[in-house]
Amino acid sequence: MVRAVRFLIAALVVGAIAAGAWRWSASPQPGTTALVSSLYLSETLLAGILILLGSLVEGFGYGLSLGTRWPFTRNIVVLMIQGDPEAAHRVVATLAGVIAVALAILAPASTSLNGLGLVIVTALLGIGTLHVLAGRMPAFVHGIHGLLAYGVFLCYLSGLALPGVAFWSYLGSMAALHPVLLAVFLGGMTTGQRGFGQPIGPFYLPQRAAHWTLAAHLLSALLVVATLGWLMPAYPVAFYLAVGQIATGFLLFHAVNLKPKNPGIIVAFHQCMAIAITATIVTGAR
Repeated sequence: MVRAVRFLIAALVVGAIAAGAWRWSASPQPGTTALVSSLYLSETLLAGILILLGSLVEGFGYGLSLGTRWPFTRNIVVLMIQGDPEAAHRVVATLAGVIAVALAILAPASTSLNGLGLVIVTALLGIGTLHVLAGRMPAFVHGIHGLLAYGVFLCYLSGLALPGVAFWSYLGSMAALHPVLLAVFLGGMTTGQRGFGQPIGPFYLPQRAAHWTLAAHLLSALLVVATLGWLMPAYPVAFYLAVGQIATGFLLFHAVNLKPKNPGIIVAFHQCMAIAITATIVTGAR
């Protein structure tokens, strides 16, 4: 399974770069404008791939495979080729960072500058997530890291789908995204609260911190469904995905308790659903 996932991630990264190159070559716009547009596409795709890679790190138990050394370690490229998703996560994050810098230089506008700032802060908090898993920092650091990762994805996606948009104003006005981001934050906290390779444990009523965090995460997921249902028919695809996401969440809960060290591909599937919900809201997919 890890080997298959390794090839899938490699294909996604190559596809993200190829999609940007194709957009550049096929664009009728002049040189720099076409290049910026293509970089936005590649950066958006890489931001989504990074979120997916983070879920694979958790799903296959690689959270501390490189210890708490950050951002790089010896032979990190070799480890990535051998199939370590944590090594791949750091290398792809570096590539995304380089593109973010290029966009800020080539098109110093609101979206590119905000995107670069979010990339930098997200990267700096990467070491925090390692210390959360090692039990040295509180769980909310993990939640903030996940929230910032989605912030990067949203920033470049909104710049791609809505050129010239003021990102923070757009984010503040998009009521449909607010409960999604809350659920993302609490989902990250749930991962951080249970600790590395630890089960959450079955419960009827919350009895410890991991239970309370999961209960809050479930309520936030229900809030996503309620909000999208209230906004119907504006976001029908996102609404039905959110309903399905709750069922996926229960499967993930059982997987984490059965195999806490490596709950498997269900973690990545759960994250893919969240990415899809976010993307369909921004693009208005019906």
